[in-house]
Amino acid sequence: MASFGFSFKSRRLIGPAVILLAAAVAVAPQLLHGPSCGHDFDFHLASWFECAQSWRQGTLYPHWTPSANYGAGEPRFIFYPPLTWMLGAALGLVLPWTLAPIAMTFLCLAGTGLATRALARLMLEEGAATLVGCAALFSGYALFTAYERAAFAEFAGGVWIPLLLLFILRERTPTAPVWQRALDGSSAPLALAVAGCWLSNPTVGVMGCYLLAAVALVLAATSRSWAPLLRGLIGGALGMGLIAGYLVPATWEQRWVDILQVTRDPGQTLENSWLFALHCDPALADHDVVLHQASMIVVVMVAVALAALLISWLRQVFPQGLKPRFFTAIYIRAKARTLQTDPRFRLWLPLALIPFAVLLLQFSVSMPLWNLPELRFLQFPWRWLLVLEAPMAILFVQAIWPSSSARLWRRVAVGSACAAIFLAMTVYADREYFQRCDAQDAVPGMLDSYRSGHDFQGTDEYEPIGSDNSLIATGLPAACLASDPNTALGVLPSDADPDNPIRVWNIAQNSCEATMNWQFDQPEHKRLQATISHPGYLILRLLSFPAWHLKVNGSQISELPSRDDGLIAVPVPRGPVDVAVDWTTTSDVIAGRWLSGIFALLLAGLFLMERRLRNSSISQLS
Repeated sequence: MASFGFSFKSRRLIGPAVILLAAAVAVAPQLLHGPSCGHDFDFHLASWFECAQSWRQGTLYPHWTPSANYGAGEPRFIFYPPLTWMLGAALGLVLPWTLAPIAMTFLCLAGTGLATRALARLMLEEGAATLVGCAALFSGYALFTAYERAAFAEFAGGVWIPLLLLFILRERTPTAPVWQRALDGSSAPLALAVAGCWLSNPTVGVMGCYLLAAVALVLAATSRSWAPLLRGLIGGALGMGLIAGYLVPATWEQRWVDILQVTRDPGQTLENSWLFALHCDPALADHDVVLHQASMIVVVMVAVALAALLISWLRQVFPQGLKPRFFTAIYIRAKARTLQTDPRFRLWLPLALIPFAVLLLQFSVSMPLWNLPELRFLQFPWRWLLVLEAPMAILFVQAIWPSSSARLWRRVAVGSACAAIFLAMTVYADREYFQRCDAQDAVPGMLDSYRSGHDFQGTDEYEPIGSDNSLIATGLPAACLASDPNTALGVLPSDADPDNPIRVWNIAQNSCEATMNWQFDQPEHKRLQATISHPGYLILRLLSFPAWHLKVNGSQISELPSRDDGLIAVPVPRGPVDVAVDWTTTSDVIAGRWLSGIFALLLAGLFLMERRLRNSSISQLS
């Protein structure tokens, strides 16, 4: 018996082991060439450096990234969800930094495969479900995100979207009362999946919530029950309440920064990103290249899903041995009615509708839908491919997987053919999507630059309202004494890049009457002591943000002049000056933390209730 138990446990590990091996194959080119410097690579890597440094200094949840804007910093960690920048920092602390991005890619791919496999187990046998997980992690969009874009935060959404679908589709007590069907052990994990979507990326959170609402509506309509809507409402509300500690400040404090920059850039607007759109503006040339690549992936993934859906329909719906010749409308309607009594219909219909919905959203005819709350922040319609990965993989495998009565060699043949396809897709991704790094953008170059104090450009959407962070100069001192708070610091050099002009400051420009350094300098706490020759303003190399608490000689400073570059200008008197700048916990942060605590208790209570109900149902059946 013990031997049998060990054998059974071993068989259960085969599927996950295959998916881990597949994820390793998918990142093999990066192990050979180094990580791909995709579109968002520098942004994420710099965030990981900053988080790791904050941890070393004792700040467990940092808010400020001091190296952005050439040392003036920005409130990136308030608005950008913490899951990937914390995981990336943790990887960098236990692995060489050159391996951290590759390890992150591997974890996202493996997580996508394992989560999709768990979803597929609702409908398919073990071997087929494992193949589904492999198909999801080798899908065109997953590899495109890993190699072309290096969008790690969105990449992590591939783990949570399949889990969201799993917990809204799974129903353990189909004959129980409505309230018990809604609380059958899926609402609590559904809340965690919703929270995971938002903690990965805001666009993933928005897509996840709309997907959850749509699937719940379809399930409610087909089953003629309120249970799916109730489960979706409970899971969605608890999930978002659970992460209120992040979500409330990120939402409330958007009024302090120019967050709408993200929707005003012509290269990132919805109207310029419809399927296969082309533009005459030279500034959109690079945008159109990426759009063409993404559009090709849309066409391929939707075509695979729809073709697989048709094949699955022919294999499962029509009686055995019946050749599809000519079917009257009456016969088709009769078949549709019988499907509604088939429990598989409840699972398959939402997945079958997703490819049609994703395709519709790629065209301008869907514009009324894009005017729904927060959808415009997705920027690119092709981002909905993240939602299509799992359904496409399930439909694909369902269409090609041999029936249960088929011989073993047919399963082996199908698996081998798919393995060859997956290997070919990896080679294609390496050749077409892999972004080779310049010396300054490679991990060693960025790490050397960070450690030597050469800081990075900032992010436009995190600049203070009414300011322009492109006016911030490199090489600024910690504090610059000036008589006029609007004194311009730095000039454009004659050889400045016209596409990316960067101002430079040096002491010979005489824009500063005196310069000072911080005596105590940590990301969220700074001290400066100096003797000032005359009243004036200390222009700090620090971006303005309302969470900063400033004191001069022990007196709080609340009214500050604004500058075009967004830097803080502090009025100081003549004589000894003691300037203290500290990050404070604002009221919205406190409210968010309390809400997270309350919803965590509610979620724990829901988990215990669902567990008790499930145990009760099992005891009744036995």
